[in-house]
Amino acid sequence: MRRDGLRDASGWTSILVAGGLAGCLLRAGLAAWGGEWPQYRGPTGDGVSTDRILKQWPVGGPRSVWKKAVTDGFSSFAVSEGKAYTLVKRTISGQAQEVCLALNADTGTELWATPVGQAKYDYGARDGDGPRSTPSIKGDRAYVLSAYLVLYCLNTADGQVIWSKDLVALYGGSVISWQNAASPLILDDLILVNCNGGSQRLAALRASDGSLVWRGQSDRMTHSTPVAATILGVPQVVFFTQSGLVSVVSTSGQVLWRYAFPYSTSTAASPVVAGDIVYCSASYGSGAGAVRITKSGSTWKATEIWRKPGDLENHWSTPVHYNGYLYGLFGAASSTNPLKCVDAATGEEQWSVSGFGPGGVLVVDGKILVLSQSGQLVLVEPDPSGYRELARYQALAGKCWNVPAVSNGRIYARSTKEAVCLDVAPPPPPRLRLLPPVCQADGRVQLQIANVDGSSITGDRLGGIEVYATSAVQAGLTNWTKLASPLVLTNGVLRLESTLGAAPARRFFLVLEQY
Repeated sequence: MRRDGLRDASGWTSILVAGGLAGCLLRAGLAAWGGEWPQYRGPTGDGVSTDRILKQWPVGGPRSVWKKAVTDGFSSFAVSEGKAYTLVKRTISGQAQEVCLALNADTGTELWATPVGQAKYDYGARDGDGPRSTPSIKGDRAYVLSAYLVLYCLNTADGQVIWSKDLVALYGGSVISWQNAASPLILDDLILVNCNGGSQRLAALRASDGSLVWRGQSDRMTHSTPVAATILGVPQVVFFTQSGLVSVVSTSGQVLWRYAFPYSTSTAASPVVAGDIVYCSASYGSGAGAVRITKSGSTWKATEIWRKPGDLENHWSTPVHYNGYLYGLFGAASSTNPLKCVDAATGEEQWSVSGFGPGGVLVVDGKILVLSQSGQLVLVEPDPSGYRELARYQALAGKCWNVPAVSNGRIYARSTKEAVCLDVAPPPPPRLRLLPPVCQADGRVQLQIANVDGSSITGDRLGGIEVYATSAVQAGLTNWTKLASPLVLTNGVLRLESTLGAAPARRFFLVLEQY
């Protein structure tokens, strides 16, 4: 998230320089990288966070913002606009119910709780068994797909039900064993789900009112959440069904390509897109496979590049892709499940370290963040040459069969007993200041940027610093133009020279840094 220096002056240094050919208002400041985590596995559904985090944690672990007791469930967190959402099991009027909770993201205080259907699970996980799905947030609405395939739209302000759609009743759907674990995928103004009904099981509904946009294909549902991706420049949604992978156009349901991967019993792992490679895996001996996607004209093709029945398998822990490799928790559900690094193009295992269990894995700030079954958070270097652990912290008691969320420098994680919010944001770098510019008659301007405290600017900050200019500051931020000239680091000071054309009576400069 980047704060705007003219609307929120907190943390900014301002200098007014008069004289010469132009008056220059110089602003320099800091703004934190970070963002919302509005749905399962993050804003893009691939388990990747752009937040910058501490790579070394204090001996006692990251600072706890809050921790609170929660009741049963395997739902993850969605975090948006100051609220954290998850599903739990509660007893209401003597009946076990799935309940959508909204917590204050800063304090953990419960803001509202809305029941969304019965909490009864076949062949359950016994200890801590509860909701498997995660809410999805879009604006002022929260969307929940219950264990029994009822889709709810809730008002994020108070949890009131705006609309609900019983997919079983509407479309002749059926509930699979262990009940639904898939989360609704929100893409623009559509909700993508597998309603598991008849010969038209894949579906898109309007987020505004739940009305049907399209239905198609007879592929039976799994517990897997679909993913949105852009492959070969074309946006698409990939479902992992009982027959295998099915890629469709989100707005029409048109099938682009398929990959036959029949599973044996169940899977909740989502597909993983690695450029033009798509990976999938299921437990109970199904193993894993990967296809390379090609396109000729309007014809798509998915060609299997490797298949490893039984050698690699993910049950409900979806791996993440980073720089050509898959990092994930593999094996049937066991407390000894290993974290592995696997070459996405060949399926070859690079290394394996046991003892994690079926938890969850993310990529955060270029590192691998693991939540183990036992509630340990572990930070790992994504190095295919060998396992290198950076940090470890026992964050939770209880069973963690889910994936954490990361938003604005905080980790939100939960178990079947507790929920916690941890501050892992790094301290901001020294503030910047603009030195008086040198403005030439031909329109050239020379700018220098230094640290306020006199220390040297380091090279790793260059990618987050941008310089803007305008001659009409009163007209609003839309009139600021980003200067395209490169920043050159010399002796700890940044220098930029730009040609701005004819010099106006006054010129204003703005420096933003995202950290």
